[in-house]
Amino acid sequence: MNQELDFMFVKYARVWIPDVEEVWRSAELTKDYRQGDGVLQLQLEDGKELEYKLDPKTNNLPHLRNPDILVGENDLTALSYLHEPAVLHNLKVRFTDSKLIYTYCGIVLVAINPYETLPIYGSDIINAYSGQNMGDMDPHIFAVAEEAYKQMARDERNQSIIVSGESGAGKTVSAKYAMRYFATVSGSASEANVEEKVLASNPIMESIGNAKTTRNDNSSRFGKYIEIGFDKRYHIIGANMRTYLLEKSRVVFQADEERNYHIFYQLCASAQLPEFKALKLGKADNFHYTKQGRNPVIDGIDDAKEMSTTRNAFALLGVNESYQMGLFQILASILHLGNVEVKDRDSDSSIIPPNNGHLSVFCELMGVTYQDMSHWLCHKKLKTATETYIKPVPKLQAINARDALAKHIYAKLFNWIVDHVNKSLHSTVKQHSFIGVLDIYGFETFEINSFEQFCINYANEKLQQQFNMHVFKLEQEEYMKEQIPWTLIDFYDNQPCINLIEAKMGVLDLLDEECKMPKGSDDSWAQKLYNTHLKTCALFEKPRMSNKAFIIQHFADKVEYQCDGFLEKNKDTVNEEQIHVLKASKFDLLVELFHDEEKATSPTGAAPTTGGRTRLSVKPVKSKTGQASKEHKKTVGLQFRNSLHLLMETLNATTPHYVRCIKPNDYKFAFTFDPKRAVQQLRACGVLETIRISAAGFPSRWTYQEFFSRYRVLMIQKDVLTDRKMTCKNVLEKLVQDPDKYQFGKTKIFFRAGQVAYLEKLRADKLRAACIRIQKTIRCWLARKKYLRMKHAATTIQRYVRGHQARCLAKFLRRTRAAIIIQKYQRMYVQKTCYKRKQAAALAMQCILRAYMARQLYKALLREHKAIIIQKMVRGWLARQWFKRSLRAIVYLQCCIRRMRAKWELKKLKIEARSVEHFKKLNIGMENKIMQLQRRIDEQNKDNRSLSERLNGLEISHAAESERMRVEVHRLRGAEEDAKNNANKVATLLEELERLRKDLKNTQKEKKAIEDWAKTYQDEMEQMISELKEQNHLLKNEKNDLNRLIQEQGQQWTEKMQRALKEETQQLENDLNEERSRYQNLLTEHLRLEEKYDDLKEEITLAVNVPKPGHRRTDSTHSSNESECTYNSEFAESEEGSRGGEDVSKAILDMSLFLKLQKRVSELEQEKQSLQNELDRREEQFQRARARDDEEHKKARGAELEYESLKRQELESENKKLKHHLNEMRQSLRGSAEAGSAAPGSPPYTVLLDQLNSSNEELEVRKEEVLILRSQLVSQKEAMQHKATMTEPLPYIEDVQKLTDAKEISQAYMGLKDTNRLLESQLQAQRRSHDNEVEVLRGELQSVKEDNNRQQQLLAQNLQLPPEARIEASLQHEITRLTNENLELHSDDPKEYKAYRISMLRRMVDLMEQLEKQDKTVRKLKKQLKVFAKKINDLEGGQMDVSPGQTTDEPVHPVNIPRREKDFQGMLEYKKEDELKLVKNLILELKPRGVAVNLIPGLPAYILFMCLRHADYVNDDQKVRSLLTSVINSIKKILKKRGDDFETVSFWLSNTCRFLHCLKQYSGDEQFMKHNSPKQNDHCLSNFDLAEYRQVLSDLAIQIYQQLIKSMESILQPMIVSGMLEHETIQGVSGVKPTGLRKRTSSIADEGTYTLDSIIRQLNSFHSIMCQHGTDPELIKQVVKQQFYIIGAVTLNNLLLRKDMCSWSKGMQIRYNVSQLEEWLRDKNLMTCGAKETLEPLIQAAQLLQVKKKTDEDAEAICSMCNALSTAQIVKVLNLYTPVNAFEERVSVLFIRTIQTRLRDRKESPQLLMDTKVIYPVTFPFNPSSLALETIQIPGSLNLAFLTRV
Repeated sequence: MNQELDFMFVKYARVWIPDVEEVWRSAELTKDYRQGDGVLQLQLEDGKELEYKLDPKTNNLPHLRNPDILVGENDLTALSYLHEPAVLHNLKVRFTDSKLIYTYCGIVLVAINPYETLPIYGSDIINAYSGQNMGDMDPHIFAVAEEAYKQMARDERNQSIIVSGESGAGKTVSAKYAMRYFATVSGSASEANVEEKVLASNPIMESIGNAKTTRNDNSSRFGKYIEIGFDKRYHIIGANMRTYLLEKSRVVFQADEERNYHIFYQLCASAQLPEFKALKLGKADNFHYTKQGRNPVIDGIDDAKEMSTTRNAFALLGVNESYQMGLFQILASILHLGNVEVKDRDSDSSIIPPNNGHLSVFCELMGVTYQDMSHWLCHKKLKTATETYIKPVPKLQAINARDALAKHIYAKLFNWIVDHVNKSLHSTVKQHSFIGVLDIYGFETFEINSFEQFCINYANEKLQQQFNMHVFKLEQEEYMKEQIPWTLIDFYDNQPCINLIEAKMGVLDLLDEECKMPKGSDDSWAQKLYNTHLKTCALFEKPRMSNKAFIIQHFADKVEYQCDGFLEKNKDTVNEEQIHVLKASKFDLLVELFHDEEKATSPTGAAPTTGGRTRLSVKPVKSKTGQASKEHKKTVGLQFRNSLHLLMETLNATTPHYVRCIKPNDYKFAFTFDPKRAVQQLRACGVLETIRISAAGFPSRWTYQEFFSRYRVLMIQKDVLTDRKMTCKNVLEKLVQDPDKYQFGKTKIFFRAGQVAYLEKLRADKLRAACIRIQKTIRCWLARKKYLRMKHAATTIQRYVRGHQARCLAKFLRRTRAAIIIQKYQRMYVQKTCYKRKQAAALAMQCILRAYMARQLYKALLREHKAIIIQKMVRGWLARQWFKRSLRAIVYLQCCIRRMRAKWELKKLKIEARSVEHFKKLNIGMENKIMQLQRRIDEQNKDNRSLSERLNGLEISHAAESERMRVEVHRLRGAEEDAKNNANKVATLLEELERLRKDLKNTQKEKKAIEDWAKTYQDEMEQMISELKEQNHLLKNEKNDLNRLIQEQGQQWTEKMQRALKEETQQLENDLNEERSRYQNLLTEHLRLEEKYDDLKEEITLAVNVPKPGHRRTDSTHSSNESECTYNSEFAESEEGSRGGEDVSKAILDMSLFLKLQKRVSELEQEKQSLQNELDRREEQFQRARARDDEEHKKARGAELEYESLKRQELESENKKLKHHLNEMRQSLRGSAEAGSAAPGSPPYTVLLDQLNSSNEELEVRKEEVLILRSQLVSQKEAMQHKATMTEPLPYIEDVQKLTDAKEISQAYMGLKDTNRLLESQLQAQRRSHDNEVEVLRGELQSVKEDNNRQQQLLAQNLQLPPEARIEASLQHEITRLTNENLELHSDDPKEYKAYRISMLRRMVDLMEQLEKQDKTVRKLKKQLKVFAKKINDLEGGQMDVSPGQTTDEPVHPVNIPRREKDFQGMLEYKKEDELKLVKNLILELKPRGVAVNLIPGLPAYILFMCLRHADYVNDDQKVRSLLTSVINSIKKILKKRGDDFETVSFWLSNTCRFLHCLKQYSGDEQFMKHNSPKQNDHCLSNFDLAEYRQVLSDLAIQIYQQLIKSMESILQPMIVSGMLEHETIQGVSGVKPTGLRKRTSSIADEGTYTLDSIIRQLNSFHSIMCQHGTDPELIKQVVKQQFYIIGAVTLNNLLLRKDMCSWSKGMQIRYNVSQLEEWLRDKNLMTCGAKETLEPLIQAAQLLQVKKKTDEDAEAICSMCNALSTAQIVKVLNLYTPVNAFEERVSVLFIRTIQTRLRDRKESPQLLMDTKVIYPVTFPFNPSSLALETIQIPGSLNLAFLTRV
């Protein structure tokens, strides 16, 4: 031991040390511990150093911490070290970090109240826990409930679930969930929903027994034990409730922040309701009994809504409205009683003031007199031996008496409600077993503890004793079963404490004795306690500072009780006179409450009549009265002790299951753990005692295989033997020296506490050493690799450096040589440059000198030249002056003439300018106006050019005139002398010339102004044009931008519409799948109800011993009436089933309806018998009347037959001739058409077609006449079979057959021959005229052909569309055609186009309305046609049913109707009486295995269809209907009988689908005939449309498919968890962790366990069976997809509910298993069936277990990777993630919160588990068969020799 301690308490070992705040703190050793050390060197988690002193007396070391891989275990007994800090830490980690509120502690389930609603109680969770072993799933209240339910069924022993804990810990909720589990899993065995009634009792009991306390808003103030009864099939049949110690004092007193019972506040909140007006209630603050806590409202609770829930629960339990109002009336009277005010009269008496309002209301509601009640509230009666005194009481006693009366009334009401709840839950069916749920208060200790706390702690002492004994018993049984030696385990026995309370002279005994004393008081009782127990009992103590209290040492803690009030509460006395007043009440319910000995009236009885009040007849019996009086004298303590003893007897007779509820904090904070409060409750509820008992023995237990797998690393090769037990023994003897530390059992190894941790440390050290060795080797290898890489790198560097140096030397030599060359050329360049510079200087000097000389010469020449130029310019100026003067004179003359024109032109231009400006303002921005302006500018430019030309012309003429004037001047100069004489004239002319010059200047100025204006106007126009061009350019750019934007928007809209269309399509597909799934679920429910209905009907038939209506068909001969009855009954059943499941479910649930149906069947039998008698009587009358009418009918009938035979022969011969001539005509026409003599559309062709049509019509009329005649002959032949005297018509018929009228036939032949000649002559005549019109018609024909081709293409496109789209397409085409016509009309005449358009729109509206009306009419006519067809079929069936009953004395030869011989058509003929034999041999007694192996797939379906084809061929509708009905019912029967056999179900699924495909393939519908051969098209059904039966068969196929899935699921379900999760496919990857008392299923493959290979073998089996049966490939894909969904869903659900499976190594195992399944899919070519996608959630969960879970990047990767998992599933996996080995790390809480934050925007279902009951909607794609029916051979092994091939 010391060696082990030295080994464990070493440096870095972690221990627990006590702490004031946290109870226990973790610390780490910084120095090894040595024996004898008195101090431990520790370091706390916050880094603080600490010296921990050991106790020198005990020298006990601190508790060691468990390894991290064990922290968070599901079972506390799996911990290596079992002590208080380990338990507390494990609970805290699970609760705060993993959000897990349930934990096992051996046989106890510890439940911590999360103060938050968790999604772990849904129906999916219930289904997941149903049928599972308790240790296989995570801890849950459902696991405890399932274990109790399973043990009840397995051990045939009653069970109990004991739920305990202090107020606010969640006891009531846990008990409620346990009852919900039983109600959901077991269901009800009777027609009434008992489980709903059991659950409905909860709101009632909570309203009258629960209240708000400082610790809990819904605290149960009473204990209850509910027994849920089960029958032999373990269905709930009823329940019974027992209550304990109701806290009556709460009715009259509540502490601060507390409330009275909920029902009072619910009444006050509903006071405004009309039915509660008479109660005269108000707010809760108005009543003394509801306002003392000063907090009448609970946050989040609507009392009015809760009142409605309570009333609904009362109604569900059968308490009618009148009784409910009576209950509420009593409760309201209690509130009014509390407000009755009592006043002092004097010191010894009191009085109630007269006319007290509340007392008046109380008396009115209770039906008592005001005087009596007010009197006895203030007085009491004292009886002596001789006299009776009435004594007044003081105010305080009167108030106490009032409160006592209120408590007594409420207690009576509470018991009455409990009794009637039990009555409503009571069942008449005998109870086979029960499960009890005990919801009782836990150990309580307050600052002031009174009588209630004493009783509660007394009850907990008894329960703790029972718990300790049970735990000890289980430990003892385990040791004995394993055959290991064991010693008596010392555990705490609280029997002394129980004796102190309940033994003789105990606390309760002394209390009862003191209550009997006349002057007994609390003080005297306390003194008796001190005197009796203070010195004799160590568990009893007296407080130091009080003489009115005592202390008892309970198992959980010491509790100090105050003696005040003990006697009064124990007596529970009430003034008897007040009770007498209440008993004399007129209120029936109140009288019933206070007459316990009488039988209570049923709460479901009739309500009182309105005329008066119904009184209960109560007859007291003396003996019972005395007994009741005696019973009434029992004290509360005695009653509680007796009920507690009864409870313990019940619990001891059952197998107990314990649930301990823990309150984590006092502030109701969600997931907040207070260690102090938790450890108090753990000590009080016995969890630590369980740990102590387990730790005292051998708490750790391993199987030999698990021990070998876990600690194989501690063994060497020679230690491993074939015998695992010997191997483990040898290893343990070497590893553990002390043999007392372990024991070897039969199947397990038992270890003392701490030994597993010791072994774990050895294993970890061994693994650490191995890791170090591996690291050393790897590091050596890495160092060597690094050295070699460095060496190679060094040599490489050297090589490159030396090469670099050589290249540098060569480069230096090249540079030296290049420098020499450069120097040479540089020196040469310097010399050459110097020479060139000198040469340039010499040349420059020469150039300057020569330039100077040239410039001097140039200047001389220039002066001479300029002188000449001056002379020339002077002379020219003089000549120009003279010319200008002459020109001015001439121009002036011209300007005077043009002035007027210029002014007019100016005015015109101004007007045009103004109009242009106005036009520009009005039409700015218009391009067409700009073009007009441009044209106008061009015109003005042209005018300007013309003016310029005119000016040039004027200048030329002016020059000529000047020349002439010059000549004239010369002439005048010659005649100067003559001019002198005319000087005056010259002066005048000079003046005139001067005036003309002035005018010319003015004209020039005006011209210049006009030119300036024109130029300005032109510039403005150009600027305006440029601006318009810029604006036009901007508009074009804007237009292009808009076009581009429109294109982009159009593209975006197109993409958006495509996405919307895709989403809509996906949504429609989802809706279709949902609708299909809903429809198939309805079919499943209908089938289940139908089967249940049949079973119940058979049970009722057997129970009543009434023969079943109709006879069962066998191979013997049966009458037609029997077959008719059987057929009708079967068809009626199928019709009933098709109407819906509502009536069927109602028939199932109501037993009285079965009796009515049975009675109705017997009435129908009697009615049928009477109809049969009436039919026999009518038949006898018909026989007698037939004898009278024989002679008269003979003659008339012979004549009719003769005439009809002649007419028939005539028509047939005429028909043959017409056919012959018609064929000749067609051949001649065909020949003439080929010769080109006629063409469609020509007049001869039209005439000929008209004649042919008339001939065809006549031929059709003749055919109809022949058919009518045939039908008449057949009906007459059938009618003649019933005539007894018609034995002689045979000669007549033979004679009639020989008669022919040759004359009429020849005349008809000649007439047709003449007609033929006439047609040929007309045809020859028309040929000649046709030749002239051929060319014209060909052109028209070509256009018509093109139009026809276009119409045909459109028609072909429309035919491929659905009907609605086809109509729309045709309308669209018509609209297009009309639009083209509209365009043509619009181009011709717009007005006519407008009118035409209006008329066409009206026409289109009319056409649409007509189309809708026609569509409605067609639908209506189709419905009517179906109704009429059904009626006709029924009428024909009735006629055919009567005909077999008629007698046939002699056979009558049928009419000879010639028929064409046909080859074998692939039909099978059978007789009507062989139908049952056919169904029996082909369906009921057929062995699928032999057919699947030896015969072609689907052979039964082919045979049945060939029989059906023959019935269709002979047009026998009854035979078709009977065969199909028999086939469907027989398939249902064989599936009901052998529905669990996968092979049978698969076989009939394949054949049903093949039969359905045959009905489609040979139905004659074009959509199903595309792949048929011509021969198969000839075999199509010709007379009947079986579309409705195809739907029935499709529904049957859906039912078979669902049955197949259920059968497959029942086979696969046990394999999935074991094969996919528990079995180690890759051995050695996942280590086995230590397990607790709740042993999980071992992952080691033993014999009988399922592995992944088992699943794959089963999948292969399923696939091969379906392939052998010829199942459609698409259907196989759907089945495989469903199989993989079940595998993935079940595996993922178990993964989410099993903490031990959420590890890295398990993720690898799952991914490997999934890859094997994918490989199986690839081998079977099924990768496209969608099965792999169903495994995606499981794959992502496995990946989630393996990815890194630390940083934000990891969180982002997880969020993007796990898109198939919901947020709840991701968080659940992260919370459950558990390291298996020490090197793995846990997921931090911060990381999980990061994941939740990132995923909070996801819109998904909050459901945690996948629904394993989901069945994908199945479809049956059409799969035609290429097998020819005529080639099918029927083997003799089927015993179908009675079938005949046709």
